[in-house]
Amino acid sequence: MRKGLSWFNVTSITLGFAFLYIPIILLVIYSFNASRMVTVWAGFSTHWYVQLFQNEQLLDAAWVTLRVAFLTATVATVLGTLAAIALTRYGRFFGRTLFSGMVYAPLVMPEVITGLSLLLLFVAVGIDRGFWTITLAHITFTLCFVSVVVQSRLVTFDRSLEEAAQDLGCPPFKTFFVVTLPIILPAVISGWMLAFTLSLDDLVIASFTTGPGATTLPMRIYSQVRLGVTPEINAACTILIGIVTVVVIFASIMTKRQEVEREKAERLAAAG
Repeated sequence: MRKGLSWFNVTSITLGFAFLYIPIILLVIYSFNASRMVTVWAGFSTHWYVQLFQNEQLLDAAWVTLRVAFLTATVATVLGTLAAIALTRYGRFFGRTLFSGMVYAPLVMPEVITGLSLLLLFVAVGIDRGFWTITLAHITFTLCFVSVVVQSRLVTFDRSLEEAAQDLGCPPFKTFFVVTLPIILPAVISGWMLAFTLSLDDLVIASFTTGPGATTLPMRIYSQVRLGVTPEINAACTILIGIVTVVVIFASIMTKRQEVEREKAERLAAAG
């Protein structure tokens, strides 16, 4: 059996990455285009970034999007982690199948159906649509992703560490925050990042659940793209890409640091 990558595998990987990243690279490059025509290069310029920061509609939409994404990621991470603990630690409790199905249903549910059902719910309850309805809708469909990520870590968790802490007199609640949470923290951070990115990127569900004064950035960009792509949109997308990239790098560094510290602690414990 031959080892290593074949020319077919290398070509497939190269074409796949090119298909994914060349459009993003072109978008970033043309955000610095001096021409108003997005397909004609007329020289390097930051004019459209200046115009972007003078566009109050895009700035308001970006601020709404960041607030929704932050709240969504935070609440979904807390609820998703609790759901993962319940599904992993408490075995066959009454209603487990129903609870598991309700948690994971948004994973396979089309976004159009999710958005429409939430819209009907908000109308039936009489909740005015706006910032909070978008946030609740995003929490609903991102919670399951957090739960899957955290549960995958809890499945391989060594519970003898918790038992040892409790044998030494540590209460269960404190054991979770002192022992369990630091070990599963990389998975929790990954779940938060995933929820934040999904909320930041969502268009379909937000379109169903939005209201006056709660236009997100994807909705604003989509409404403007239908009238024609402008360099301001390229600039806005470039800044969005930059924010996501920085947050992902920061989360990766923090996760790696947590892993290194955990391995160091395990080696010290084994040596002692």
